[in-house]
Amino acid sequence: MTTTTGPAREQTSAPVAAPAARPPRSYRRIWTGAAALGLALVIWEAAALVIGDAVTLPTVTETAQTFERYLTRPYPEVQGKTLLEDALISTGRILAGFLLGTAAGLLLGASMAGVRVIRELADPIIGVMRPLPPIAFIPLLVVWFGIGETSKIALIFFGVLPVVTVATLSALDAVPTDLLNASRSLGASPLHTMLHVRLRAAVPGVLTGMRLAMGGAWTAIIAAEMIAATGGVGFLILQAGNYLQTPLIFSGIAEIAVLGFAFDGLLRLLLRLADPTVRR
Repeated sequence: MTTTTGPAREQTSAPVAAPAARPPRSYRRIWTGAAALGLALVIWEAAALVIGDAVTLPTVTETAQTFERYLTRPYPEVQGKTLLEDALISTGRILAGFLLGTAAGLLLGASMAGVRVIRELADPIIGVMRPLPPIAFIPLLVVWFGIGETSKIALIFFGVLPVVTVATLSALDAVPTDLLNASRSLGASPLHTMLHVRLRAAVPGVLTGMRLAMGGAWTAIIAAEMIAATGGVGFLILQAGNYLQTPLIFSGIAEIAVLGFAFDGLLRLLLRLADPTVRR
């Protein structure tokens, strides 16, 4: 008569229940981020109620009502613009300066990575420009171009150019040499290798630099609109501050946050499309 051993009995035992499936990572991040924002709003509301002074710190409700009111109503009411119009003005300036600065930075960074002479000539110039805050150029650009759109776009351009250039150069230098040698051994020319192998491999690093440059672009344009402009979110915030309209100040800040988050989200989406292994 055969007997059942211990291991055999273990094999015939009931299978262990599989752990419950976790929600996808993206949904967890959305809910976690929403909870963090909700907690921040609760703390803001509680602090405003404790202070009890709308000029010092308005409540979330007062800020939301002000935002809704001036979204389609101009401020100041005589010669001002709506929040929506100011947002479109600032967005147009950002897009123009950012696209021009990014294109120039990509071209310069790729040229520095491919041609040693260009790198030796441009590297010290970029090294000097990169630590300089773009805000320092506002008076000079106003003298050169006036207070029109050209000075705002030029300010963003000079702020974006060195950041994208350094990011492009670093990303291209980080491409493995074996990958380049494999392309050349298959008959690709140096230009073809740069365009179709090296640049494509460097896209994630370039997009990360573009995200950093976008944040700096918003800082520069808001400062410029506060100093020399007749429209834009920065101009609106300055006007609201002159008349102690704190809820409107917070409305403008919220508008900048939403626009900046939207642009950063688009760049993050491009980064995920360029490199699906990156989880952002």
